[in-house]
Amino acid sequence: MPVFQYEALDSNGGEVKGQIEALSSDEALSKIRNMGYFPTKPPKVKGGVREKLAASAKPKSRRGAGGRVKVKILTQFARQLSTLQDAGLPILRSLRILEDQLKGGTFKRVIGYVADDIESGSTLSEALGKFPKAFNRLFVNMVAAGEVGGVLDVILARLADFMEKAQKLKAKIKGAMVYPVVVLTAAFGIVMGLMIGVIPKFSNVLKDMTGGELPTLTLTLVNFSDWLAFRYGWAVMVAIPFIIIFTLRIVRKFGAGRYVLDSINLKLPVVGKIVYKTTVARWTRTLGTLISAGVPILEAINITADTSGNEVYSTMLRKVHNGIRQGDTFANPLRQSKTVDGLVVNMIDVGEETGDMDKMLLKIANNFDEDVDVLVGSLMSLLEPIMIIVLGAVVGTIVLAIFLPMVKIITSLM
Repeated sequence: MPVFQYEALDSNGGEVKGQIEALSSDEALSKIRNMGYFPTKPPKVKGGVREKLAASAKPKSRRGAGGRVKVKILTQFARQLSTLQDAGLPILRSLRILEDQLKGGTFKRVIGYVADDIESGSTLSEALGKFPKAFNRLFVNMVAAGEVGGVLDVILARLADFMEKAQKLKAKIKGAMVYPVVVLTAAFGIVMGLMIGVIPKFSNVLKDMTGGELPTLTLTLVNFSDWLAFRYGWAVMVAIPFIIIFTLRIVRKFGAGRYVLDSINLKLPVVGKIVYKTTVARWTRTLGTLISAGVPILEAINITADTSGNEVYSTMLRKVHNGIRQGDTFANPLRQSKTVDGLVVNMIDVGEETGDMDKMLLKIANNFDEDVDVLVGSLMSLLEPIMIIVLGAVVGTIVLAIFLPMVKIITSLM
């Protein structure tokens, strides 16, 4: 009979380690609980037949399993695995079924390797943790919590819901930015075409008509057009966006740089509110999902800080983590950080007092998701007239600069 090694807490909160014989991981968990202990990690095989076979076998090559996996594929995997577990199928058979259904690619190989590790005696969370590019810390820790609590099917379903909502929110933001980006790109191309192909021809005619004396606005436009057309100014204009993107990526590699950029984003008019609401919705949903899955609060905060996507809130969550370790509540350091409004602090405070912290966090996330929808709609309504005014001003300036010399000539003839 396989021997399982376990780590648990006793009734006084003391750490207990030991070994127990059982036919399966579920039976081992049941026996550990019957002893009055609370498992903190899924029990793993120690000294069983599978371990000896794994030790004697040659390690398999794991080429082609190091790439990233789309969130949509991970969501579908979590949903399907949850359904199979709810139906009572063993985890190894469930993974083999899902592996057979997948088309060839990185994820199919990853699932095959995960199944191989489980067959060798590893737990599901341990096997998933060997592929950090496919399964992040959030995914692995929630699976580990589901294994310990014996509710893996429920946890996987929650994880799928979480990823679906996160993707919907991300898709809304991206969808809202498509229209202005396309319009501004087209407008930029048209203006560049005018400045390079049309204005130089007009400038020669206008200089001949006025004897070389051009109004200040016209002269500025002609000089700028000459720079674009004949002095590689067009190359500079095209390169500027790439230089900015490259610089921002370099800056974001450093913690201080990320903090400064994220702070600026939060202070931008209109856009700052969307960034604030989106980020708070993300970290509250992540933390609420982890706590509801049974992940210890300190570990849940660490995972949330790493996956918040905003250095300002990552720093805040680490301060909250340190405060809780020193015996403080969640709400006090959160209030002192001044990174969220009073409503969020009060709801978390109530959640701590009532023991429904996870529910309160998820309510905050849902409320902020709705606010983001409203703000995105408002931003779109605001962007349209702003783009019309800006484009009108640019085109009007070009037209005015071209016609000013003609007006001057006509006036001189009268």
